Amino acid sequence: MYKLFKRVFDFIIAFTALLILSPVFLVVMIALMFTGEREVFYFQERIGYCNRKFYIWKFATMLKNSPNIGTCEITLRNDPRVTTFGKMLRRTKINELPQIINVLKGDMSIVGPRPLMKLSFDLYAEEDQQNIYTVRPGITGIGSLIFRDEEKILSAAADPRAMYRSIYPYKAELEKWYRSHFSLYTDIMIVFLTAFAIFSDNLFNPQQVFKDLPARKF
Repeated sequence: MYKLFKRVFDFIIAFTALLILSPVFLVVMIALMFTGEREVFYFQERIGYCNRKFYIWKFATMLKNSPNIGTCEITLRNDPRVTTFGKMLRRTKINELPQIINVLKGDMSIVGPRPLMKLSFDLYAEEDQQNIYTVRPGITGIGSLIFRDEEKILSAAADPRAMYRSIYPYKAELEKWYRSHFSLYTDIMIVFLTAFAIFSDNLFNPQQVFKDLPARKF
């Protein structure tokens, strides 16, 4: 029952957010037309609901051929592939706003597991691959909150690619926790934690709000 309510709720929230944020969209789109590589949107194939593929929408923040340059799918702090304007968009998470369109289309939810690229999805154990996307992936989620500083973690690692692989069992634990706590309360608290995290990473700790979260390992 909550899945149906959640889809209706997502559509209403996404439609309202798109109307309210339309001035921000317009300013960012105009700015992107005259900065970087003059690309406005970036579309990338991700794994979504019931493991179906879809294209995620984002504002363009990196060089066009970035997936084939340097660290490929891994983005590090001060990554040279990120444009100057793109750094600001990524720091404020404004680059994620076009995913509202994915929510309207039904590809995504406001809250859910993070939709992954195929090569990242393949790092999950087979059992986790079968179960994580039985709910729609989200713009934000418990995994996104815990790994908000993922770029920092990877940048500090001696081998970023090895670290990237090593964090996936823990990511799977977080997403399985979300599925077992799938409720309106969980979603509302994750939205509030996400909003607070935009202004300060120290305002609220997800582990303080959700006492039974898997212990942080990174």
